[in-house]
Amino acid sequence: MRVAITGATGLFGQALVEVFSTRHDVYPLTRAEADITNAEEVRRALARVKPDLVVHPAAIPEPDVCEADPEKAFRVNVEGTRHVVGAARERGSALAQISTDGVYDGEKQSPYLESDPADPRWVYGKTKAQADQIVQTLPRYWIFRVPVLYGPGKTNFVEKGLRKLAAGEEYVAASDQICGSLYTLDGARTIMEVVEKATCGIYHLANQGACNRAELARLAAEIAGLDPSLVVGKPLDQMARLAPRLKYSVMEMAALKRAGITLPRAWQEALAEYIRRRLRW
Repeated sequence: MRVAITGATGLFGQALVEVFSTRHDVYPLTRAEADITNAEEVRRALARVKPDLVVHPAAIPEPDVCEADPEKAFRVNVEGTRHVVGAARERGSALAQISTDGVYDGEKQSPYLESDPADPRWVYGKTKAQADQIVQTLPRYWIFRVPVLYGPGKTNFVEKGLRKLAAGEEYVAASDQICGSLYTLDGARTIMEVVEKATCGIYHLANQGACNRAELARLAAEIAGLDPSLVVGKPLDQMARLAPRLKYSVMEMAALKRAGITLPRAWQEALAEYIRRRLRW
C-alpha cells in the first residue's frame, strides 16, 4: 500500500513513518513539501505520491497556542484538514485522521464512548471536532481520537518533565487531570492494523489504564532513576494556563474491541519502554 503521512516530522508523524515503513511504501510529507494551509501544495503532493491511504496527524496540537491564536488554529486544524480531504477525494485515497480526546466536554465520570457526542469547550477541541466532521464526508475514513502523546523524536509532556528533573528542577503537573496516555509507536502499530483489517469509523486509541498527569510524570521519574518528589502535583485551576484542560477525558476503546483488534498494552509498560529507548539515544 502507498501511504502518505502529513506532518511527518511531528511527534506522531515520526512514529507513523517508522511503523508504516515496515510493511508499506511510505511517503513522508513535511510542511516544506506540503504546507496543509496551501491547498495547491497539498494537491500537487498527493498527485505526485498517488497514495492509497493518507494518514493525517499534521495540526497545531498545543491547546494554549490554539487559544492564543484562534484564527491560526482554524487555518491549520480545520482548513488544513479540508485541503487534505479534498486532495484525498480527488485521488480516491482513504484517510486516517489523528484526532483528540479534547473533542469531548470533560464532564463525564466514566470513560467516553465513540458514540458520545463531541462537545468541545475550547479552541483546540473545537477545531479538531470540525476537522473530524470534514473527514467524515469521505467515503473511506478512520478517525483516531488519542490522549496525551509521548514518544521518540520530539519534545513531549514526559520528555519535558525528565529534562527538568535531571537538572534538579521541579516539574509541575496537574493532580486532577485524569486521562489516558499513548506511546506513539504503540499508537502507530494499532493504526496500521486497523487500516489494514478493520472497517472505517471512529476509534478511541490509548494505552490501557488511566492516571492523572502528576502520576504519569512521577512514574516516568522513577523508571528513569530520577527523584519523583520533584514532581509537584497541583490542581488545574492553580496552574494559570491560557487554555483550560479537561479534568476527565478517559476513553473506552469499544470500537477496537468490536473489530477484534488487540488493545495497546498498559500505560505503565509502554512508558517503561519509551524511557528505556530514550536512555539509549
